[in-house]
Amino acid sequence: MNATRHIISALVQNVPGVLSHIAGMLASRGYNIESLAVGETEDPQISRMTFVVVGDANVVEQVVKQLDKIVTVVKVDNISGVDHVERDLMLIKVIANPNSRSKVLELAMIFRAQIIDVTQNSLMIEVSGKESKIEAFIEAMRPFDIVEVVRTGRIAMTRGDGSLVKGH
Repeated sequence: MNATRHIISALVQNVPGVLSHIAGMLASRGYNIESLAVGETEDPQISRMTFVVVGDANVVEQVVKQLDKIVTVVKVDNISGVDHVERDLMLIKVIANPNSRSKVLELAMIFRAQIIDVTQNSLMIEVSGKESKIEAFIEAMRPFDIVEVVRTGRIAMTRGDGSLVKGH
């Protein structure tokens, strides 16, 4: 079976040390986290961790089982196989002098990106969407001298009215 990307969503208790405990457990077992995003949920006592891991079905099953054993993990699911929405977020700073500024602005509009900071010689742009959109925008900006890129990890949520944690 081929190694593919899987999105694992875990609800965890919002207490100190949870992130390092989980990351340490995965690393100690040789699992690589390709992407990780963590944030508080609608319940301030619970945070959602969204991992992207690469592996076959057996590897991902083991990751889910190992996470499920951790006391501070409330619920964990591999949501790759269910209908879901996923997004990445990126801030990118590019050189945009008077000669190139209009082209950068045009590309930002095409990608539905937001200009969030302007200086005399640069623009900071916010882009969100699927990873392929983020990658395409980076490629479109390469001719304009990219100064800096900052990206979040993937976030994802299952579609419909159900939540990851039933009754929560």
